[in-house]
Amino acid sequence: MIMAAIEASNNNANGCNKTAIAKHIETTQSILPPSHSTLLNYHLNQMKQSGQIVMVKNNYMKPDPHAPPKRGRGRPPKPKQKPQGDSSHVAIPAPSVSPPRTRGRPPKVNDSSSEAKSKVSPSVSGRPRGRPPKKAKTESEKVKEATSQPSNGERRGRGRPPKVKPVVMVPVA
Repeated sequence: MIMAAIEASNNNANGCNKTAIAKHIETTQSILPPSHSTLLNYHLNQMKQSGQIVMVKNNYMKPDPHAPPKRGRGRPPKPKQKPQGDSSHVAIPAPSVSPPRTRGRPPKVNDSSSEAKSKVSPSVSGRPRGRPPKKAKTESEKVKEATSQPSNGERRGRGRPPKVKPVVMVPVA
């Protein structure tokens, strides 16, 4: 019915819009379902996606038969490759069929001997992985630290200390 409506108004080079198609169907068909407009929208979209009709400036028309086919959006899928074996070769059966591998990285094996090896064995550069542990302070560093800190018992807070505003003295007159 939609193609008949487009062909009937094909004398117009611009095609016909949705309301013109609906009016043509209403005049030619005596009994229409109450959901006619919804069905019309659905079928127009289906025909547009399949390439049976083309939409230009809100007007539907038949596609030009000489126009190149319209590609879909995105990268096209890779073509399926056929196995390149001659029929004269004898196929060797697989020794044992294992279940397909799961996706992602395989889980770690919790083995105490492997943990000890990974902690002891250095990486390629000769250093162990990660941040090195803190070095123990020597006696001279402990003495310097004790003398440099004030002994009032207050610890500094984190971050930058707030700016101290100077007290302005107002002269009394």
